[in-house]
Amino acid sequence: MHPGGIPPAGAIPDSNIGRENPAFGSPVSGSGCSVNEKSVTNISYGDPVEQGSLGALITENSNNKPHHDRREQLYFNDGKRQIDFILAYNDDDPKKEQKRQRFIASLHEEGLMVEVEDASETNGGRVSFVKIHAPWEVCTRYAELMNMKMPIKEILIQALLNHDEQNDLAEDEESQQCLPKMPNPFEISEETLPEEPNYFTAAFNRERSNQFIIDDHETFFSHSQRTRIVYEVLSRARYDDSNKLRFGIIRMLDNDSYTAAFSLHEGSYSSEHSVITHGYENERRLLYELWAKPKAFYKQQPLDLIRKYYGEKVGIYFAWLGFYTIWLVPASLVGMVCFLYGCFTLYKNIPSNEICEPGGLGSTVMCPLCDQLCPFWELKSSCFYSRLTYLFDNPATVFFSIFMSLWGTLFLEFWKRKQHVIAWDWDVLEYEQEQESLRPQYEAQASHKKTNPITKLIEPYIPWWNKATRVLTSATTILFMLCVVLAAIFGVIVYRIVIVSVLYASDVALVRQNAKLTTTITAATLNLLVIILLSKIYRWLAIWLTNIECPRTQSDYEDSFTFKMFLFQFVNFYSSLFYIAFFKGRFVDYPADKEYVIFGYHMDQCDPAGCLIELCIQLGIIMVGKQFLNNFMELGLPFLMNFIRKKKSNISNESTKEQQASTRWEQDYVLAATPPLGLFDEYLEMVIQFGFVTLFVAAFPLAPLFALLNNVIEIRLDAFKYVTQLRRPLAARAQDIGAWYNILKALSILSVISNAFVIAYTSDFIPRLVYLYAYSGDEKKSVAGYINGSLSYFDVKDFLPTVAPDPNLEANKELNGTEICRYRGYNYPPGHPKQYHSTIQHWHIVAARFIFVVVFEHVVFFLTSTIAVFIPDEPGSVRDQILREKFLAKEALYAAELQKTKTKREDDDEETASAKELEGGGGGAGAEGLRYRPGT
Repeated sequence: MHPGGIPPAGAIPDSNIGRENPAFGSPVSGSGCSVNEKSVTNISYGDPVEQGSLGALITENSNNKPHHDRREQLYFNDGKRQIDFILAYNDDDPKKEQKRQRFIASLHEEGLMVEVEDASETNGGRVSFVKIHAPWEVCTRYAELMNMKMPIKEILIQALLNHDEQNDLAEDEESQQCLPKMPNPFEISEETLPEEPNYFTAAFNRERSNQFIIDDHETFFSHSQRTRIVYEVLSRARYDDSNKLRFGIIRMLDNDSYTAAFSLHEGSYSSEHSVITHGYENERRLLYELWAKPKAFYKQQPLDLIRKYYGEKVGIYFAWLGFYTIWLVPASLVGMVCFLYGCFTLYKNIPSNEICEPGGLGSTVMCPLCDQLCPFWELKSSCFYSRLTYLFDNPATVFFSIFMSLWGTLFLEFWKRKQHVIAWDWDVLEYEQEQESLRPQYEAQASHKKTNPITKLIEPYIPWWNKATRVLTSATTILFMLCVVLAAIFGVIVYRIVIVSVLYASDVALVRQNAKLTTTITAATLNLLVIILLSKIYRWLAIWLTNIECPRTQSDYEDSFTFKMFLFQFVNFYSSLFYIAFFKGRFVDYPADKEYVIFGYHMDQCDPAGCLIELCIQLGIIMVGKQFLNNFMELGLPFLMNFIRKKKSNISNESTKEQQASTRWEQDYVLAATPPLGLFDEYLEMVIQFGFVTLFVAAFPLAPLFALLNNVIEIRLDAFKYVTQLRRPLAARAQDIGAWYNILKALSILSVISNAFVIAYTSDFIPRLVYLYAYSGDEKKSVAGYINGSLSYFDVKDFLPTVAPDPNLEANKELNGTEICRYRGYNYPPGHPKQYHSTIQHWHIVAARFIFVVVFEHVVFFLTSTIAVFIPDEPGSVRDQILREKFLAKEALYAAELQKTKTKREDDDEETASAKELEGGGGGAGAEGLRYRPGT
């Protein structure tokens, strides 16, 4: 470096100065790269690769065991080279052995070092382990190729801009506070988790390595960065030269050549020593104490530590989950108030009181709800349904629906701001545009080349006609599967129709009285089982279709898979809810209507109290049942599988001598593997829940409360799972939540439309208003008589022979001789010239419903759009800091060019003086005697 610390021209701007809290490793993990290669391996990079045994390519295990606790051993057996990655296998198949040999040879060609722990030397005696280490040269080469941003020396900025401050990007927040900071019981104290310093960062460049803070090669690259480097090599290493598609660790895992590939945890999450007396031995223990332990459920999440240990992608997920959970608090409180309002005014509701009145309207004989097997019944038997319906369908429902529509918009807008702050703080603001590389699978399948318009480099690509064919195949298959889902939902509808008829035909009075409720609960449970089964099938299909499409980058791959899965799950989870809310009972006009018959049965009908309570039950069972099942699958199943895996591998789970001898890689091997698509299942679970909370909140105001309770547990269950039950995942990077944000926004928009239709068409809110202001005839504007006005008359003589109730039914004996029955609808009575046709009141209600939907949507969309306009995507402070960074980059470029010119002038003067001395002071050197030596 030139005196004064001035980088060459373009050094700072080319690398895009950023801000990061770098993870420089810890004494426990020994994160860093070994420098003295000769001291750690006996194989040089230039040696030819032989297709022999693995011993020709690795450092053999020796008896010189390092003086470390093997349970927490994170190094090769020489105690110097840290283990960056572990591969495991338990098969001696010659073909797989040959693939492993070629794969290891490919790693050796890239400069990685490997060491094998033979199965005979492990505690279980069945599994062999391949330990991988990335030397300094490999780390620096791939860090440059992957555009890794590393901290640069502060002296560079100070020298360039003559700043005396140590870090002019850091704001003194305390100076901006007018009042002393109040103690917050939810915060983690800085004594327990000190805040990490902020640094300027720049894309690493080997030629300018002296500009970076390289105090020690052993700690320069963090563990997360090292694992990403090693995984990049593993994902491109070949295991068969005869086929260009046979490469990568993913395929080696698929063909069982290796059984596992993972990076090591930094140690045990538990200890026999007290935290108070001995402190935290490693970051995993710290995460367990501050994040995963049940007693820490009320504490804020240590997001910077999560990001440091697991990577930005995991950190952003937990940041979003925590943010979403906090925002559920106001929604839960308002929903609870609306529900309590219904509870306190329950017995003041006139329509419910009329239905429950035993000697009055409650004694009205109602027409059968199904064909032949269903009996006549009295209106008062629907009393329980009407009371229950009012708890959710009351005047507060409309207010809550509008509130939740605004809540969804506010949540997404403020998350966008929060996400922007996190991306800037973690230095991933432009990761997808600047740092993300092509998928190896894409490079292997793309046979065409073209110039990248941005970088001007030759890159592989797939022509548009090839892409169109792949996308068409995928779209056709998806359409077919959606039809399968709809067919399954149709099957559940048929189940409802048949089972309710069977239950009504029962001789047991209790069964007949609860026929509708029993049918609703069992149908919802059956629907949940169908949803789970189809989800498993479609998941495999979505992966296969996404692989056929062959997306360009990993982000594109995840986005494509996400849209496929969510489109399917949307239909899978919500179709039955949409059916109950908007279609059930809409097609049967009157009891003798023979136009809407399925397999000889009339279509399913709603109770006189409406379909809203059925929608509520369906939503509650699917939502709560899914949450319970997911919690078991996330924690209970990994715990069970870990126990089985320990038994199979003979690694003891007790505190015995065998356990004392188990190495870190053996203990991590028996843990559950991280899912191939990482956080997809977690995101999908929460987004589906967000749909339940927003789409049908008018039918179930308690949905936000159940979601809040679930998420409080979910955060700690996920934390416990990641810290204790899963292998350490690849520390992947991400700048946002990806395609999930657009999906959430679409759900938020759809929720406005959905709730408008639920209020207008599923609840009785609009019919009651129409009756109140147009048909009540009461100056006090009371809804008294509303139920009687909503029931039409039917002459039992008009029943078709295949529909008329069986007079021999036990339930019909009490009501024999009934000549007129009532049914829900607004039709002219028998004997009228337009008998059984819709009355003018029906059309008034239809018009009012339409007007309400239009007004509701326009008002809510206007309010949400206004809110979105007035809330900027990024906070002003972050915008100022980003502009500050760009200013520093511009100033650094100017200063670098100025110093470059100054250095050139000084060099020219020195060479001119030297030339004059050589010539004895006579004549000057010609132009050809001058040379340009740029500053370093």
